Amino acid sequence: MNQQNIRNFCIIAHIDHGKSTLADRFLGITNTIDKRKLIAQTLDSMDLEKEKGITIKLKSIRMLYTLDNTDYELNLIDTPGHVDFSYEVSRSLAACEGAILVVDATQGIQAQTVSNVFKAMDANLKIIPVLNKIDLTNAQVEKVTGDLCQSFGFKADEILKVSAKTGEGAKQLLEQVIKLVPPPIKNTSTDLRALVFDSYYDEHLGVIALVKIVDGRVDEGKTQLKLIASGGTFYPEEVGYLQLKRMSSGKLETGEVGYIATGLKDIKKVKSGDTITQSSSSARPLPGYKEIKPFVFVSIYPTDNGQYPHLRDALEKLSLSDSSLSFEPETNTALGFGFRCGFLGLLHADVVQERLEREYNLNLISTTPTVEYYVVLTNGERVNVRTPSQFPDRSRIDHVLEPWILTNIVTPSEYVGNIIKLCEERRGVLRKMDYPNESQTVFEYELPLAELVFNFFDDLKSCSSGFASLDYEFLDYREVDAVKMDILVHESVVDPLSHVILRAKAEEMGRILLKKLKEIIPRQQFKVSLQAAIGGKIIAREDIPAAGKNVLAKLSGGHRERKDKVLERQKKGKERMKRIGKVDIPQEAFRQILSS
Repeated sequence: MNQQNIRNFCIIAHIDHGKSTLADRFLGITNTIDKRKLIAQTLDSMDLEKEKGITIKLKSIRMLYTLDNTDYELNLIDTPGHVDFSYEVSRSLAACEGAILVVDATQGIQAQTVSNVFKAMDANLKIIPVLNKIDLTNAQVEKVTGDLCQSFGFKADEILKVSAKTGEGAKQLLEQVIKLVPPPIKNTSTDLRALVFDSYYDEHLGVIALVKIVDGRVDEGKTQLKLIASGGTFYPEEVGYLQLKRMSSGKLETGEVGYIATGLKDIKKVKSGDTITQSSSSARPLPGYKEIKPFVFVSIYPTDNGQYPHLRDALEKLSLSDSSLSFEPETNTALGFGFRCGFLGLLHADVVQERLEREYNLNLISTTPTVEYYVVLTNGERVNVRTPSQFPDRSRIDHVLEPWILTNIVTPSEYVGNIIKLCEERRGVLRKMDYPNESQTVFEYELPLAELVFNFFDDLKSCSSGFASLDYEFLDYREVDAVKMDILVHESVVDPLSHVILRAKAEEMGRILLKKLKEIIPRQQFKVSLQAAIGGKIIAREDIPAAGKNVLAKLSGGHRERKDKVLERQKKGKERMKRIGKVDIPQEAFRQILSS
């Protein structure tokens, strides 16, 4: 295909604004898939994506279209819309020259809309603004058009109006992509440089890298290639493009998007964002590669320790296509062998755990999400703390630093008071508040990340009746008065229930946690004490009474003294059991307390 006739573009939007449905219309218009075989959200191949109504993994597909007697090759990359998968969006932007910005005409500009526009601008892409869902009776076309013009500087006549559901305006939009999105830049260099924007594992062909050829060309099996960042080398076993399934073409040329089957069995050798070139070349890597730093950490354990090797294999395979997932082995006296996993956010953690359980048939239990603290010791050394068990002794700590984030919250104006109250309760610092129109408010807040992982999303949706949206990015580390709170069951510390928490909130949280534990842990033959402690100081306590047994039931009659002797023996027996007894907490109890 002539390079001037190639168009590489992506669709970006806030979650649930109609990206996947619009992609379906394009597939039908270009006859890439027979219209009779088209199903809703064709590119969302995972059951989880269809159930949740979100795109989790970016998808690439090649379409062919003829306009004015000229054949065009259109490479579409469908991207996620949730903030937790923002790195997926940044990688797809690096592989494109244009972006369709989809905005729901009924919801207007949302937090991720703002974020995605600026990402596309930073990548110097041609942005085509689109209003979707214009067929709905509550669509506010004029109002949202004005908001887009005021917020981002678009002109009213360049904002296209479509209905992805009915197909209205979709064909005109596709033709505008051909007219407005520039072809790939033509370079004079003949050295191969291909950007890896995604990858997955195939049992027969090893790791398959999805690439955009920026310079040069790649031919099947002829030349040894290398990955610049990881240092891995290979001969391309198969080269081609994607149309829902792999279509082998034997070669890829400058500007084209497709796949390279590397044959590599080590999944860690191919990382998203890396650059492929000839092994003999000294070409410089393409911009876009970076090691992703996880924000949220969760320990995951199999309920059956015999499944530990299967969990390890499953995490390795998932980490291939999800470069933002990190994990390391961990052991726990209560839960056995597992992994400490790093995620970009809470939805990311939920999605990974659900995929592990569904796709790999695993039964898992996960701990409470935590963030990474920096603890500065009295000798000046700085320690990274990802789990409460890594928290140093209080006598060695000089001060503790916690991560802060910069959040953008978009909300209808009637919920402004609720949002301000919520953010102030969560230690937020207001940086800016804008009114893009009379019915919408945009907040810019600095917030501790630890507050975000503690039900912030749920509280935000509750106080805004579900209308507020949020986007965030890492800001810096700041000093905090944080302590490690241990939970003791029958005077023994239970590691999975330990928390790193604000000193001012420790007593309140300790009481809440102990009341929940009291409901969940089954009664024993002796009284069980539940305690929350900071160091050697007990800050909260609950008691589980002993299971009752009527030892007098078999006594028929008899003197009072005889009954008193039996009751006294029972009392002494319970005291002895209390001294030497151990409380066996069932894993189902851990699952209930950790999930709450």
